[in-house]
Amino acid sequence: MLLGQHDSHHAAADVEPQPLLAQAMRLKEALSFSGNALQVADAARLKALERRPLTKETVAQIQSILDPYCLNVVHINPEGRVKVDRGVAKATLAQGGWTAFLVKIHNEAGITAKFEVTSPNALKPYHSPSFEHKVKKEHELSEGQVANRFLDIQIYAGRPLQANLSGLKLEYAVVQIYCKDAGKREAEIAYNAGQGSQDIGFRNSTHILFDVKPAVKVSFEIKDDDGMPAMASLLITDGQAHASGRFKGIYPLPSRRVAAFDEYPDFFFQPQIYRQSGEHVTLPPGKYKVTCTRGPEYIPQTTEITVPEGKATLNIAFQLKRWIQLSKLGWFSADHHIHAAGCSHYDSPTEGVDPKDMFRQVLGEDLNMAANLAWGPSWYHQKTFFTAKDHPLSGKQTVMRNDVEVSGFPSSHAGHIVLLRIKEDDYPGTTTIEQWPSWTAPVLSWAKSQGGVVGYAHSGWGLEPMEATSKLPNYVTPKMDGIGANEYVVTVTQGLIDFFSAGDTPAPWELNMYYHTLNCGFKTRLSGETDFPCITDARVGQARSYFKPKNAMDYDGYVEALQLGRSYVSDGKSHILDFKANGVEAGTGNSELALKSAGEVKVTARLAAYLPERQDSTGAGIAKAPITEKPYWDIERSRVGQSRTVRAELIFNGVPVDTVEIQADGGLKDINLSTKIAKSGWLALRIYPSSHSNPVFVRVDNQPVVEKQSAEWCLAALEQCWKMKEPNIRKDERNAAAAAYEQAREVYRGLIAGGSK
Repeated sequence: MLLGQHDSHHAAADVEPQPLLAQAMRLKEALSFSGNALQVADAARLKALERRPLTKETVAQIQSILDPYCLNVVHINPEGRVKVDRGVAKATLAQGGWTAFLVKIHNEAGITAKFEVTSPNALKPYHSPSFEHKVKKEHELSEGQVANRFLDIQIYAGRPLQANLSGLKLEYAVVQIYCKDAGKREAEIAYNAGQGSQDIGFRNSTHILFDVKPAVKVSFEIKDDDGMPAMASLLITDGQAHASGRFKGIYPLPSRRVAAFDEYPDFFFQPQIYRQSGEHVTLPPGKYKVTCTRGPEYIPQTTEITVPEGKATLNIAFQLKRWIQLSKLGWFSADHHIHAAGCSHYDSPTEGVDPKDMFRQVLGEDLNMAANLAWGPSWYHQKTFFTAKDHPLSGKQTVMRNDVEVSGFPSSHAGHIVLLRIKEDDYPGTTTIEQWPSWTAPVLSWAKSQGGVVGYAHSGWGLEPMEATSKLPNYVTPKMDGIGANEYVVTVTQGLIDFFSAGDTPAPWELNMYYHTLNCGFKTRLSGETDFPCITDARVGQARSYFKPKNAMDYDGYVEALQLGRSYVSDGKSHILDFKANGVEAGTGNSELALKSAGEVKVTARLAAYLPERQDSTGAGIAKAPITEKPYWDIERSRVGQSRTVRAELIFNGVPVDTVEIQADGGLKDINLSTKIAKSGWLALRIYPSSHSNPVFVRVDNQPVVEKQSAEWCLAALEQCWKMKEPNIRKDERNAAAAAYEQAREVYRGLIAGGSK
């Protein structure tokens, strides 16, 4: 309900009644639509004016109805200068919620500029990242500065209202104010109507002491599918209309979230929050929708709650619902690429967030394993968390370790690289980022020398074909102009790469390079990543791996599974378990199947997928979007028409050779496929582009895997890579790089000379 008191000042007389009444009726409609309706009696009085003659009395009556709701009165003089006075509305706000007031505008200038409101108390309580290695002094915010930025404020310009003034001598606007804190808070509020409208003496602002009523403490009891307490993702919305802007109907309001100082470290760039059973959120009285989930193995549950007036606390219970639990089947989820700094994170008041804040995200998305990578932005601060050990919060079912992505370093132009399970995070002989090598091979060699497991990040960046195509495989030379697996075409020939990242860039760009190098006999394994919060800041684990540890479910067991290929890539909504070719399971026995001669190979696996029975508008949008648009990997792209069916493909050397369709109803399906194989190669299963197995390598008559056309493609890609990267390699490193590129050329030339067509 709109807050007002029944006194009125600043009456205007020389005003046309018809347009003023029309605007007043639009105000009434907008206020009702936004959940801040006029009091019933006042709404009825306003409605009654439509049936009466339009006179000066109409103008007086409209003002007598609306003025008590006015927080401020704005005067725009004939020169367009703005002066602001205090209105008569009670200065009462609700903690953690939006309160609407009216603003009365005397527009003597008749201007039609955009009407805006500002407040120093509504400035961002953080500095968005500048991608600097260390935060600049001028960007630093103190805890006191952050505490004084407790408001969000905006002019409501949604339908049927407009952002610009109409030019009438008298009109009203709606100002909406959100306050993070409870108690007494003084705020400075200013208005303007176009550039240069501020009055002399800074009279376009007022200082108002607000009484902010405390919100209700809403506690959550969250139980997992097995009845145990859990951390979950909660999306809380009010269903009301607010001024245009991201996340305006979300609670707690994202723009006021500061993980460094808040009771719970909620991220300002996400709509959801994460809460453990027993934790809480503060909400003002009202009706809300709450959607509770915990990653892609769960079915989101939505419920409506009412937070009552006059209560200090409220308890809400949620029962999570799984459609599958992979850990019970011996498979565990992992994301090898998340960040606590850079991209969507702020770099002040702290340089990114604490890794313990990332651990809540990992728990809330049901990741069993996560690599939290320090990289260029805020490098010198974030590297202080590196210990070469698991984070202290890690447990038997959830492990996180701080490792490194070499990104924002001199070699970044040639491809960003992920270094897992390293023991040292400073390249030998360096004290600053600028001293690191300017191409990737030396860094990869150093990381592997200390037992690290390494691969390129966001592989598809730079691998876009020069001529547009989404065919797999295709033979169009890639641009090699990005920061993905570009120099991989060189370093894979040196045995320096353990895994090839997938899931966070367009699938055809990623997989085309991967398929061609497998067709040249290289045995790099596939691993899923999100690159949170850079490629996506929606959630960690949006793309992930599921791995089957050979021994313990710990960090060593995880990276060993990556190296062996005991894993598959997935968006978490489809799964490929226990993939075997003639009984040889991927990730066992070097993933090699030996055939004495050409023959039939039988493939078995257990598949599972989940799609809603009916495709909603969001799913339809994903399905229709080009595969070069996010989300790149998503099961809605795999849906067969409007059915609940997805197609699994058996591929040999990157080409489909058999298919089967399964119902995406969440149940496990045993499948049997087969193909005749006449030459050496590799087999894999995929539900494209939702999940992809690691390969089983098939050796026929002990012959190597060589596809001549793939080797030719790799050689062309290498030449393009040198053309694009050589100018950014330091002169003192260029000879070594040139020699490595030449050695790689010789490898591909040899494959071309002896390869099959």
